[in-house]
Amino acid sequence: MSKITVARGEIQRLSTEAVLNAANTSLSHGAGICGDIFEAAGAVELAKACSYIGGCKVGDAVAAPGFHLPAKWIIHAVGPRYKDGKQHEAELLRSTYKAILRVADELRVESIAIPAISTGIFCFPKDLAAEIAIDTLVNSNSQVQSIVLVGFTQEDADRYTAFLHSN
Repeated sequence: MSKITVARGEIQRLSTEAVLNAANTSLSHGAGICGDIFEAAGAVELAKACSYIGGCKVGDAVAAPGFHLPAKWIIHAVGPRYKDGKQHEAELLRSTYKAILRVADELRVESIAIPAISTGIFCFPKDLAAEIAIDTLVNSNSQVQSIVLVGFTQEDADRYTAFLHSN
């Protein structure tokens, strides 16, 4: 089982082997954390690499080089948009976390930083998203040794901590 810790801050500055970009299906430069990662990695180089990859389905993940980040890899994952909880959103989010770990294992990544997925403009309820993240990561068979759940705000970090301690 992976060691899971919680941190608050800017994911693009962390010194893990991989960072997770909560991406869109076209893997294009977005806003928020996605935009921060693109800018820190080198927007032109990362956009070119993502264009070569060609996109990513909801519930899946793909990898690109970290370019100018401290991390060697950027794993791009596309979480679901939350509509009403009846469109298989929870299953798709769980699939997203499983795909992240699958890609990390394929890359033989030992450490990864992961922000909240789908809780921003995709409107996933934050408590439910944190519960799904923790449950999926804790119960995985991944070879990743260290997972850092990164809260953009202290409230986000506290939410992860609470769910991690209750699991």
